[in-house]
Amino acid sequence: MATAASPGLFTPPYPRRTETPRGALSTILTLRRNPLEIWGRAHFEQPILIGRTVLGLRAAAHDPAAVRRVFLDNVANYRKDDLQLRILRPGLGNGLVTAEGDSWRLQRRSLAPLFSPRTVADFAPAMQRIAAATVERLRRRRDGAVADVGELTSRMALEALEQTLFSQGLGRDPSAFQRAVNAYFDSFGRLDPLDLLGAPDFLPRLGRLRGRPALKFLDEAVDAIVEGRKRLLDRGDEAPRDILTLLLAARDPETGRGLPDADIRANIVTFIFAGHETTANGLTWTLYLLSQARDWRARAEGEADRAFDPARPSTFEDCAVLRAVFEEALRLYPPAAALSRQAIADDEILGVRIPAGTVVSIAPYVLHRRPNLWINPDAFDPSRFLGPARERIDRFAYIPFGAGPRVCIGMPFSLQEGVVILANLLRSFRFELVEGQRAEPLQRITLRPRGGLKMHVRRRDSKFETRS
Repeated sequence: MATAASPGLFTPPYPRRTETPRGALSTILTLRRNPLEIWGRAHFEQPILIGRTVLGLRAAAHDPAAVRRVFLDNVANYRKDDLQLRILRPGLGNGLVTAEGDSWRLQRRSLAPLFSPRTVADFAPAMQRIAAATVERLRRRRDGAVADVGELTSRMALEALEQTLFSQGLGRDPSAFQRAVNAYFDSFGRLDPLDLLGAPDFLPRLGRLRGRPALKFLDEAVDAIVEGRKRLLDRGDEAPRDILTLLLAARDPETGRGLPDADIRANIVTFIFAGHETTANGLTWTLYLLSQARDWRARAEGEADRAFDPARPSTFEDCAVLRAVFEEALRLYPPAAALSRQAIADDEILGVRIPAGTVVSIAPYVLHRRPNLWINPDAFDPSRFLGPARERIDRFAYIPFGAGPRVCIGMPFSLQEGVVILANLLRSFRFELVEGQRAEPLQRITLRPRGGLKMHVRRRDSKFETRS
């Protein structure tokens, strides 16, 4: 791990960046251990690199114009690549994240009403109730007790899903879902050498074998959710307008056919995974960064005290500093650290020929830390997202939720939830890193702290006191 010097700013540790390209064996071992370590210095300095690797012909494009080309201007020429689908589809099936073409368009169109600005704003009171209940649970614990903030934020995000997108609940204890999701990421999220080498699917992968109990739990839980809603509809009862109702009511405009049951189930799992993972990870990294940057912690606490009113959770819109620290955490630790697409036909990116079949990698983790796009790119500096500085950020230089037509549909939901929860936590508590605890980013599909993140949860001396 390395730490760059940024005067007056906190720079969290990050994986060392090699000066020379890795060989075939080193590439496989690194991707198996932690894919975040695969990015060498050249990836952060060069807008595009292309060459043949042990994984085939690969390009790494980390320039806003390249991002726009792949995700927007020529999006029809780029599909999800086989390695990405091999990792995601065992858990997410043919849901919104993995679907292509007409299937994706139908799913996206069906779910869009649930994520309109007005509907998302209506979710704020439910998010506030969950955050307030968590604060009360923490208050009953010993002052200074240690908590794994990843587990804490994950549970809050799952509970938020239960009261918003899944209005009749998930039918299981949130802790059971947490364990299943963690098991899935730890098993399927660890790249298997057989997948990297493109071996046939019938050859057994050890990680998939370990992850089967998690998939079985998720399949059974989701089946129960779907069957329960179908019974309600069959009785003629009024169904809540939530994600499940929208999926069951979706119809192809040309054929009139609904979504296959498998796609409905896949989307439920997708939103259980992605719908809480982004917010939970963003909050976890935010609390860590604030614990190490006392000036920003003081500003965030002060704003939470003055500008946020729990009785009117819509006041989160007045919390520019809280949003900025959350967005800066997503810049340094984007939930999906790497994205990739495979060229269907020949293309050209930044003057470089991209032959058909080339896999183009666009890693938000790299893009967000390029020195030609960001000042002190490895340092924690939320001022980037305040005032005029925010307006100067290129739309395709900051993509924690992706970009183009496939930008994450839940982005407004996640940003709102993150600020509401953060405001509640900071009004009551101060989170301090346990001595000796390392905050090492580990890529297992999403970007999490290796081994969790343990912090002391200390009550603030006075409700409206801001200390440094």
